[in-house]
Amino acid sequence: MSGSLGPVYAILDATALGERSPARGAEILARAGVRSIQLRAKGVSDRRLHALALECQQAVAGTGASLWIDDRSDVAAAVGAAGVHLGQRDLPPSAARTVVGAACRIGLSTHDGEQLAAADADPEVDLVAVGPVFPTTSKASPDPVVGLEFVRRARTATAKPLVAIGGIDAGNLAAVLAAGADAVAVLSALCRGDLEENLGRLLAAARDAA
Repeated sequence: MSGSLGPVYAILDATALGERSPARGAEILARAGVRSIQLRAKGVSDRRLHALALECQQAVAGTGASLWIDDRSDVAAAVGAAGVHLGQRDLPPSAARTVVGAACRIGLSTHDGEQLAAADADPEVDLVAVGPVFPTTSKASPDPVVGLEFVRRARTATAKPLVAIGGIDAGNLAAVLAAGADAVAVLSALCRGDLEENLGRLLAAARDAA
């Protein structure tokens, strides 16, 4: 599965996008060749989240891109998303599996060695995320920064697809990929400012790192 992720795992955050449409963002990303797109929409109603997710799913249909839903297994199942990404406080992967079914992929965020080992051992976890690699402003109460060394350790600790997240931008993307991540998750460096210009810088950095 790691090859299908693509080097840039794009997180479309509804708050960071402001008035811009997540579905339009998903369309732009998919047409540019981004293979993994995650919708994140904190603080909206369930009905609104479902509508946003359905619009994004329709936007990526037939493009080869996969839509992931942040946190919400029920919404991922309802719109037929390719994956759901869980945090340590969300449903455990085994419970999420009963909601999303066998075809939907499950990602899990990890922040230390114990969580990483548990994710690696869990048969329901298809993708492991590690972070925050660098300081991040996208969360009100972020976990402690783990640094590039933890990415290197994670690469030796799991054969599952590995996504690094937290404070990653065009300037440090190459170093994160070199540390062993299959993909880098980007939110602020993508959604804040001009999305297309930001995406161009990120994709150029990924090409240079290849």
